[in-house]
Order: sequence, then C-alpha cells, then structure tokens
Amino acid sequence: MAELSRPNKALSRTLVAALTLVDVRVLDLLTVSGGTVLSMANRGLL
Repeated sequence: MAELSRPNKALSRTLVAALTLVDVRVLDLLTVSGGTVLSMANRGLL
C-alpha cells in the first residue's frame, strides 16, 4: 500500500492552516502518483 511522505503531510498541514485563515474549509487533499490516489481524509489526516 502506498503511503504519504513526511514532506507531503507537512505541506498539506501548512496548506490547510493557510486556507483556514481565509475561511476556506478543506474537505480532503488527494495525492496522485502513477495509478494510485491517496486521500488524506480517508486516512484520518485532516
């Protein structure tokens, strides 16, 4: 099973924090690599 990298998780947290400042609620972030799609929401990371 594919996993998200530490830098990917850190960048995602930063992006979510920045968007929260302008009242944007992030429901999910998807990482696409090759034929694999990883959902941060499905992994409990949001």
